[in-house]
Amino acid sequence: MVSKIRALVEKTGFKVFSVTMILLIGVILYGFLYSSVKGDTYNVQLFQLSDETIRSSKTVEDPVKTELERQRVAEELAPSYKFNDELAGNQSAVIASLFGYVDDAKDMEEEETEEGEEEIDDLQNMVVELRETTRLMETSENGLRLTDDMLRSLLTLPDDRLNAVQRELEEIVEELLAVPVRKENVDNKRNEVEQAVRNNEEIPASALQAAVSIGRFGIIANETIDTDLTEAQLEQARKSIEPTKILQGQVLVQEGQVVDREVYRQLELAGMTEEQTDLKPALGLLLFVLIAMGLLMIIIRRSQETEQKKTTALLVLAAAVTISLTFMKLLQAVSGNFDVEISFLFPTALAGMIVRMLINERTAIFVTILTAATAGIMLQNGYSPILQMETVLYILFGGLVGVYLIERDDRRARLLQTSLFVAIANSFFIGFYLLISQSQYDLAEVGFYFAAAVISGLLSGALTIGLLPFFEWAFGLISPMRLIELANPNHPLLKKILTETPGTYHHSVMVANLADASCEAIGANGLLARVGCYYHDIGKTKQPQYFIENQMNIANPHDALPPQKSRDIILAHGARGAEMLRKHKMPKEIVDIADQHHGTSLLKYFYIKEKEKNPEVREEDYRYAGPKPQTKENAVIMAADSIEAAVRSMKDPTSEKIKKLVNSIIEDKLKDGQFDECDLTMKELKTIRNVMCETLNGIFHSRIEYPQDKE
Repeated sequence: MVSKIRALVEKTGFKVFSVTMILLIGVILYGFLYSSVKGDTYNVQLFQLSDETIRSSKTVEDPVKTELERQRVAEELAPSYKFNDELAGNQSAVIASLFGYVDDAKDMEEEETEEGEEEIDDLQNMVVELRETTRLMETSENGLRLTDDMLRSLLTLPDDRLNAVQRELEEIVEELLAVPVRKENVDNKRNEVEQAVRNNEEIPASALQAAVSIGRFGIIANETIDTDLTEAQLEQARKSIEPTKILQGQVLVQEGQVVDREVYRQLELAGMTEEQTDLKPALGLLLFVLIAMGLLMIIIRRSQETEQKKTTALLVLAAAVTISLTFMKLLQAVSGNFDVEISFLFPTALAGMIVRMLINERTAIFVTILTAATAGIMLQNGYSPILQMETVLYILFGGLVGVYLIERDDRRARLLQTSLFVAIANSFFIGFYLLISQSQYDLAEVGFYFAAAVISGLLSGALTIGLLPFFEWAFGLISPMRLIELANPNHPLLKKILTETPGTYHHSVMVANLADASCEAIGANGLLARVGCYYHDIGKTKQPQYFIENQMNIANPHDALPPQKSRDIILAHGARGAEMLRKHKMPKEIVDIADQHHGTSLLKYFYIKEKEKNPEVREEDYRYAGPKPQTKENAVIMAADSIEAAVRSMKDPTSEKIKKLVNSIIEDKLKDGQFDECDLTMKELKTIRNVMCETLNGIFHSRIEYPQDKE
């Protein structure tokens, strides 16, 4: 599968593949999370019994109830009034003007009338004239109602008595209007005026009815509603009313309850009927996925790894995220059967530890954060607004502990030890969660939560150990644990090398020491280089006696062979070794080391030997088939292999001799173009030279010559 994917990447280009993979991961993420954010909908019918208890999945404003509450407050709010203290004087002036009309009518008739028999007709004329004068008062809002008899009673009063009536009425009206009088109290005040008039001795009985009518006319409301202030208070009161809300988790209808119009309206408002479609959660989730995938794209683009490793990283990432989401989905499916928070059983460090072992720390941290966030969305228990924050923090802390404590070259025992630390970190968080929570927990619940924390940590390690072989097989990867297993001397192939070619085994161990130290110094995979060296010459087990390190106490068989035959035997050991490793299902990286550790180097000894006989011999016929080293590790092994063999053949090696030889061999390999297809820099080559010289000096240091005993 991996080979097909790599061929596809070569055909389409890494950029197209990376974008496609990131989109695929985003689709997987969106697909798993959508059901958790879209909210529940129910098939409810109006005026039918509800099959289950339905709670609101979100908090929404209820505009109908909010408006009803505002109307209630508006109706209960007392209006504001303003008192007109000038109105008493105005009404007194109106009464005075009325009596002024009466005086004017009397004065005009007295001037025109001289004979007593015409008095009756003249009086009637005054009544008519006075009525015309007071017409506006009769049509006013509080309407003055004076009959002809009342007018006659006023006109027939002597001036002094008329003035007394006027004065008393003005005093009574001013006194009653000196205090606030509202519209609804006007009738009571008019009754008080009437009572005061009837009890007043200064007012003659003949003019009593007219005085009562005028007094009642003088009383009007002097405290009226302040419209502007009242409206401002009403608006303020309406604004002060908080919107009525349907709260998340609020019971909207109980099981067996009739779904009336009000209940159905609330269900519609919460978007929980099957006829409704709310796009906001879907759009919000899309933004979340875009943020996560954008960060992933930045991480991939800024990575210094080769495109091949980036391709593998994306595949591993997709698999790790899918496994984590599947595990969350299973917990979500059964969570409704428990009264406790079973999300604490989730293996917090699983995805982070897998990615850390197979890719790198930076990507593992990203996966841990992504896993924590998605778990907070998917493993919601109850009615959290957005995320189940205790779940997010629980997975985040546990996952980061696993990522930071684990190393790429950790053994299984070390991995299990790391999972114990994850369990401890989980337990500390559970203690924090239980202590800070406002809820009360019994001993059984407390015990479950701490047990879940320990299970989560141990499960992280166990699943990582169990899943790593699957990842290695599926994606053609080789984990540090797998490398450590291959480095075990009891491995059948290493036993074969040791027993059949002991000289080659010793040579391989020496090369491994050089390559491991050099790779670590330049930031390459030292463990891979070491293990690869153990197997790089396994092809020599086919014909071990033809290789000088295995020629102990025997003649060199090459002395009896023509150069062409010797050439074929020597050049074949790399390809033979690679074929043997493939048959034993060894990782591709190990096979590549066996295949590339000589590159296309020239077999100088036999080439020169043949050239002495045949000057027309072609150099290409005496070169290894290749390919040249494709990685830093393979290039370092090539140099270490040649250098170790050369130094081993030196007589009386010294630091200067070793340094000169190391520089010469690396320079030859560089000029021969053997490092052209890997990404070694000149600075790294200089580091490799120094490290190999130091290591060889430690191996071939001069020893003190002890004196022999003389008998």
